[in-house]
Amino acid sequence: MNIHFKKIAAFVAAFMLMGAAAIAHDGVVHEDLGEALKHQEETSPNTLGFPDVKGGDFDLIDHHGRERTSKNPDGHFQLIFFGYANCKAICSVALPRMAAAVDMLKEQNIKVTPLLITVDPERDMIDNMKDALAYHHEDMVGLTGSEAALEIAYKAFNVEKSLVYEHPEEGPIYAHGSFIYLIGPNGDFKTLLPPILSPERIAEVAKGYISGEKS
Repeated sequence: MNIHFKKIAAFVAAFMLMGAAAIAHDGVVHEDLGEALKHQEETSPNTLGFPDVKGGDFDLIDHHGRERTSKNPDGHFQLIFFGYANCKAICSVALPRMAAAVDMLKEQNIKVTPLLITVDPERDMIDNMKDALAYHHEDMVGLTGSEAALEIAYKAFNVEKSLVYEHPEEGPIYAHGSFIYLIGPNGDFKTLLPPILSPERIAEVAKGYISGEKS
């Protein structure tokens, strides 16, 4: 891994496991970025980097109640984020950037579908995800399912989640992965993108893969 990506990975490591108004790493909640980075360096100095993702199929239910696999029914590329609809931490950074990138690609006549796969199926249910998803993008698709079905998706994209604590007003706060994943129309994994990338850069990278497949 080159220096550029080491710097990105170090920064992303602090975001990968986040709770509301705090940063969580290895189940420990940190009050600021510096503390999180210090703990990351002390406890796992050789693990800064990107997860090993092979991708794979999943069988979930979208927020319209329809079965959905990793294959896009409309034949479009897809951007995936693992989080939960009412998350106020890293989701509030990644989802708007992912949505903006989708719009930038749309302006170039490139259709990409944004997906949110929940890490909180007890609260992200078919009948209550619609408004939260539409807040980020009108075309965003929320996916949920049984714990077993979701676990298949988590393992396919090497995503870990854990309960950090119970917030007295907001409920369970989860630590979860922070990367955005690009998959092809047939569900094949293409690449992952750190949420600190600008929407312009996310769109640029996605376009490169899409153009390469069409050429």
